[in-house]
Amino acid sequence: MLLHVTSVEVLDDFRLYVHFNNGEAGIADLKPELYGEVFEPLRDPDLFRKVYLTSRTIEWPNGADFAPEYLLSLVQSQVQVKA
Repeated sequence: MLLHVTSVEVLDDFRLYVHFNNGEAGIADLKPELYGEVFEPLRDPDLFRKVYLTSRTIEWPNGADFAPEYLLSLVQSQVQVKA
């Protein structure tokens, strides 16, 4: 099964609550990932809140996106930290 994001909700402090088509869901903390030419503009909270779903993942108006597999790894790492 090809992994894809089915829904996304913006939380505070550059975090997203992400649902996947494999049934997993959780918080992806993107704050540490927002560096470099494409991702640094997302440190603007107004731009960060403009995240939207594409056919497989999430994207922002400036073209920044994250692979669903990477987002899932962030979600899973959060679960393990809290466990």
